[in-house]
Amino acid sequence: MTARLALAVAEGGITLPETGPFAVLHPRAGADLAPLPRDGAVLVQPFRPDHDALAADGWKVDWQLPEDQRFAASLVCLPRAKQQARALIAQAAARTDGLVIVDGAKTDGADSLWRDCRKRAAVLGTLSKAHGRIFWFQADAGVAEAFADWTAPDRQQAEGFVTAPGVFSADGIDPASRLLADSLPHHLGRHLADLGGGWGYLSARLLADDQIETLDLVEADRIALNCARENIPDPRARFHWADATTVKGIGPFDAVVMNPPFHTDRSADPGLGQRFIAAAARLLTPRGQLWMVANRHLPYEAALEAAFADHAEVAGDTRFKILHAARPRKRRP
Repeated sequence: MTARLALAVAEGGITLPETGPFAVLHPRAGADLAPLPRDGAVLVQPFRPDHDALAADGWKVDWQLPEDQRFAASLVCLPRAKQQARALIAQAAARTDGLVIVDGAKTDGADSLWRDCRKRAAVLGTLSKAHGRIFWFQADAGVAEAFADWTAPDRQQAEGFVTAPGVFSADGIDPASRLLADSLPHHLGRHLADLGGGWGYLSARLLADDQIETLDLVEADRIALNCARENIPDPRARFHWADATTVKGIGPFDAVVMNPPFHTDRSADPGLGQRFIAAAARLLTPRGQLWMVANRHLPYEAALEAAFADHAEVAGDTRFKILHAARPRKRRP
């Protein structure tokens, strides 16, 4: 978020409530929330790195809105997924007794959502600045009803698995994950980890091996992790809401399997996958193995060379490559 909120408040378009709780839905780390009442704000952020950064900055943060609580005003920080963005606006309209403020980048559909909202509520004002848009409207029972059809189900089905709007690959099995699962040996060891495990497809495939004793699934998105719990009732699975690049207190593992993300917002960030590789090396036993899938253009080989004694591309197609690495290098103290 830029200073759009501060500008709208300074110019008199938005008057924030002096009392009463203020809901902030899906703010990112570093968001400019200075105009908000810190004591009364309830921030909702299910993505663990952003959740922890906001909490470290002194905000009250949870992964979901408290049940049945109503708010004097709400701020919706638009996510990338349109269905999820609409659902957040509908949720804010239903739970707010004052202003609903919507802010986001134009690349995340802020202009389109502004036009759509104008058809359902009397938009009181808007400000377009810094490649984004902020707008606001007054919530009441009629407005809540006008947005009711934007409410998304908590769960949906995708090829026999439970997913949710807004999570990665919500509408079906990710083809890269399917290729990796199809390329793996039958038995990888007794103690495994799935880093960035999402809603659990890879872990579910791995647990077909009855020789596995434990499988730790690490996922930063709490909503996806909750889906994974439903998809994997196997008692050998253990679930961790954590940033896979910094997770502690687990391992060592015989093998790590992963399909790491490679985007920060809409920008490609190969460094994210490289940090996943470093984390995998840290979590493995001295003879442990890493199996991962990546888009073919991503430059992970240097990171694998730095973290492992052996690495090679072992399978793939025109879009993806399956990478195998073994014998993690000892980290210098």
